[in-house]
Amino acid sequence: MQHTPKEQGTTALFKNPILEKLARTHIAVPLTIYFIGSAWMLYHNFSNNLTGVGEGIGIFFIGLVFWTWFEYFMHKRIFHMLPTNKVKERIQYTFHGVHHEYPRDKTRLAMPPAAAVMILTVLFFVFKFILGDFVFTFLPGFIIGYSLYLFVHYAIHAFRPPKNKLNVLWINHSIHHYKDDTVAFGVSSPLWDVIIGTMPKKTYKRKEKPVKQRKAVA
Repeated sequence: MQHTPKEQGTTALFKNPILEKLARTHIAVPLTIYFIGSAWMLYHNFSNNLTGVGEGIGIFFIGLVFWTWFEYFMHKRIFHMLPTNKVKERIQYTFHGVHHEYPRDKTRLAMPPAAAVMILTVLFFVFKFILGDFVFTFLPGFIIGYSLYLFVHYAIHAFRPPKNKLNVLWINHSIHHYKDDTVAFGVSSPLWDVIIGTMPKKTYKRKEKPVKQRKAVA
């Protein structure tokens, strides 16, 4: 569902002032929580020899790559689900629509810590059931991937694009917000947009090389 972006301002999601306050966060708060949690899990893993160093690093990067897919899937299928009824419309707006309407609101550029910790707790037990002790290296990779996403997303909305190849992240996300919200679902990486075919079409024309004029033959 496309929301008309307002460059300034904010809006309340909840009438209850406590819930409204909990629905906002400074980017530094969740990042701090996630890095501390990831560091503890890695320490627990290696201090108890649950995996070898090489094996642990490998599983960590598998978790990191898995995050890029999870980011794409959640953004496309959940945050942009069709609001076919009032409940879905409310969920979609609360989790993501409000961000599209107020993209400059820095207090809504990350999921509030309380909600994120609850979700990650559920994921911990799910991954623990599936992976056993490998969860202590897989989940840190997943969480670091999420933290990188938070940092990139915040930077895109808070700072000017860099004058290097990373500016493609700024360009793609601007297209998603202001031109076409059915493309560019990967924020921290365009990997799955490329694989699945949801990369934005180029909106610029290549500069034509000047054609050299042949000298007229006398």
